[in-house]
Amino acid sequence: MAAGLGCEMRLGRKRWTFCTISVLLIFYKTTERARSDEHQEAQLTSEGELSTSRLMVNGSEKAVGKSLPAYLQSEDWKVNATLVAMIRKDILHFLDAEKDVSVIKSNFKPGDTIHYILDRRRTLNVSHTLHSLLPEVSPLKNKRFKTCAVVGNSGVLLKSGCGKEIDGHDFVIRCNLAPLAEFAEDVGLKSDFTTMNPSVIQRVYGGLRNETQRERFVERLSMLNDSVLWIPAFMVKGGEKHVEGVNELILKRKLPLRTAYPSLRLIHAVRGYWLTNKVNIKRPSTGLLMYTMATRFCDEIHLYGFWPFPKDANGIPVKYHYYDLLKYRYFSSAGPHRMPLEFKTLKTLHSKGALKLTTSKCR
Repeated sequence: MAAGLGCEMRLGRKRWTFCTISVLLIFYKTTERARSDEHQEAQLTSEGELSTSRLMVNGSEKAVGKSLPAYLQSEDWKVNATLVAMIRKDILHFLDAEKDVSVIKSNFKPGDTIHYILDRRRTLNVSHTLHSLLPEVSPLKNKRFKTCAVVGNSGVLLKSGCGKEIDGHDFVIRCNLAPLAEFAEDVGLKSDFTTMNPSVIQRVYGGLRNETQRERFVERLSMLNDSVLWIPAFMVKGGEKHVEGVNELILKRKLPLRTAYPSLRLIHAVRGYWLTNKVNIKRPSTGLLMYTMATRFCDEIHLYGFWPFPKDANGIPVKYHYYDLLKYRYFSSAGPHRMPLEFKTLKTLHSKGALKLTTSKCR
């Protein structure tokens, strides 16, 4: 019995020694990885000593505060072409919008398995329908425009009279398939590139469950007139049925539009750029994504409908979306975005001539 007890004690000591060594190894590896990450980030920052981080605000949520900024005075605004070129070069260290704007046919074949971008444990199989709609080449290949408009959906657009000014730009980007016809005087009608989160299908078009909803949706897509419909199909599980339903409708009705589906690295690359520039966002909003990509092919970028506050500078309530009654807690830490922080950053870039941010009425 004593011999057996001694054997068990020796085995116990061996297990304890093994566990201790394992813990130390894990700690060492974790430390080395952290050092490596810090080194890589330092390299990224030092690569562009003229980094836009010099222009960015402190990336703290507290720095934004809950006080409302004044409307921007845009009459004397002038583009800073040198700064625009510098920002474009900095962003190219992280992503190339010409390539990352969409995966293309040659990237996949039907049946391939894709891990969701924000939920790597879950997967999606590439259907024949989806594969048939992937573009052969990037929809932005070799594109360059003098002026671009990125149109957000804030209620600050109501009664702005900005429709004609927006439509006057060479390239117009719109977010989340917002309605246009009944608000044309304020938001315009031109659409060259329109994003559509899968959640819009459920929230606005009832999941396309009946013919009335499908016809409303088809009517809206018909207004795109051969422009690009950008669908983030690989973000998270839950919207795949909506994406497949949209794709089937596009093919069945032969709708006049081109489809694009963002690359699997785009959102992480965009977030990496802003984090390196001291803007501590959780996940970039659609508007910030569009601005970041637009730097690749636009000489001047004009932003409209960006106002992430419940009231305007005069204390008058502002709708979250100009077209519905949806509510949003702008300063909540539970949401995926930090839109007031994004706005403060864009406002700083506006003051430096990197972009023009319109928050009041247009002439």
